[in-house]
Amino acid sequence: MMRMQMSGHHVEVTPALRSYLEKKIGRVARRFDHLIDIRCILSVDKLRHKAESTVQLSGSRLHAEAVAPDMYSAIDALSDKIAGQVRRHKERAHDHHAAEGRRRG
Repeated sequence: MMRMQMSGHHVEVTPALRSYLEKKIGRVARRFDHLIDIRCILSVDKLRHKAESTVQLSGSRLHAEAVAPDMYSAIDALSDKIAGQVRRHKERAHDHHAAEGRRRG
């Protein structure tokens, strides 16, 4: 069971933002079944909209952040970065044992 926490810093996490973030980050969660916890922080500093996320996997932790002119673009960029990190983590975990088997044979 994966937990997802969202918070805002100098910005209210509206139901629309919450829904959009759940949809985008939920795609990452569906690709990888070892996710334990996802924490997302949305913040606004003058004209910089920042979305950051920490993903707790079994055995490791991934962090990414994205800055954009609007919050939806920042969430899109964050989703892409997290998806790439999770994909690379999954490939490393899978390829590690496959390469070991090729060396022996």
